[in-house]
Amino acid sequence: MRHTSTRHTSRTSRSRLLTGGALLAVLTAGGLGTVAANAADSPAPAAASASAVSGPAKGELTRTTHLTLAAATEAAQAAVDAAEKENQRVSVAVVDRNGNTLVTLRGDGAGPQSYESAERKAFTAVSWNAPTSELAKRLEQAPNLKDIPGTLFLGGGAPVTAQGAPVAGIGVAGAPSGALDEKFARAGVAALGR
Repeated sequence: MRHTSTRHTSRTSRSRLLTGGALLAVLTAGGLGTVAANAADSPAPAAASASAVSGPAKGELTRTTHLTLAAATEAAQAAVDAAEKENQRVSVAVVDRNGNTLVTLRGDGAGPQSYESAERKAFTAVSWNAPTSELAKRLEQAPNLKDIPGTLFLGGGAPVTAQGAPVAGIGVAGAPSGALDEKFARAGVAALGR
């Protein structure tokens, strides 16, 4: 009899387990159906989060003008050509309004130092919207200017402007004088019609 009662208990437990599992399955399916129905009635999460996040208010944005790569390349080549006409071996760099290098050309026979110097002159010209020969004169009143990283206060850099604002800088290095370097940089600016 003991054996039978264990079997009966075992069947009863199994029945309860099966009945409970079936009940749980029905409740879960009903709950999922309710959740699915509610989800269909509410806005999509992406739409909800998109409406919760707003962009900048009017007047909080500004636009800037940048030189195209084609124009930067044309200006750099014009500067190299002007130097070659005078048998000068130079490097030329053109940077955008933010000081990022767009184009560098190293003329045949240009010294190894000229590449970096050209970039720094271009960066300096666009940063202050002035030719670097003029900026070099300012060092007399403010000698600490030369300590600003990435700058070079020697003749050879010229800004490129549009409507009075700087949009690029052209730097030339490698000629025997800053005056010649700047002459070639201005030839690059002239090629852009500015």
